[in-house]
Amino acid sequence: MSREAGERIAGRHLIVGLSGGIACYKIADLVSTLVQGGAEVTVVMTEAATRFVTPLTFQALSGRPVYSSPWEHV
Repeated sequence: MSREAGERIAGRHLIVGLSGGIACYKIADLVSTLVQGGAEVTVVMTEAATRFVTPLTFQALSGRPVYSSPWEHV
């Protein structure tokens, strides 16, 4: 990420949604880059997405809880 892009993303609150697909693994790099740029990233995953990459991976990269069930907060 360029310095200019990092300055634009710093302090932003982003939600990244993942559905089932092999490209889910590429999003791990994106989340890492966004966090390193100063963004606060929340990841939301479908059950199918958790079969490709575990929620724990995204929790470790983002430093935030990962949501994969609509009932987690009820």
